[in-house]
Amino acid sequence: MPARSRWMPFVVPALVLTLGACGGGEKAPPPPPAQPPAAPAAGGQLTPEPGGTVIKIEAMTDEKGVNKFSPNRIVAHPGDVLRFTLVIGVHNVDFLPDSNPGKTGLPPASELLQVPGQTHDIAVNFKPGHYYFQCDPHALLGMKGQLEVEARKE
Repeated sequence: MPARSRWMPFVVPALVLTLGACGGGEKAPPPPPAQPPAAPAAGGQLTPEPGGTVIKIEAMTDEKGVNKFSPNRIVAHPGDVLRFTLVIGVHNVDFLPDSNPGKTGLPPASELLQVPGQTHDIAVNFKPGHYYFQCDPHALLGMKGQLEVEARKE
């Protein structure tokens, strides 16, 4: 048997595998370039009721490392919207039932805001009274706030 015939059963499959691995078909498109995340709204932006207003509250860690809401004392009326906006850091907003005994209809804790400019809106549909909120990860560091809901004057 000539040498060429003896190696043919091994050479042909190896050649087919090699050519198949080289492609020859269409190339997959390159993945899209990574883009920095936008500043999405965590809970979606709400529109105040007629006569209501959007009250802006910033959640931040300042240049001294202090975690805070600014302002941390807010007066609002039913129909207003509280818009918490992340400036820097990682924060959330939570109207804990333990901090608001006897209060009903409290909003659930927000997700963590992680991207500067990200917002979380809360419709003010609470009864008139005092309410307390906090950033869960930084509550022990004093990141708390007070909301006073007053009846709207006609």
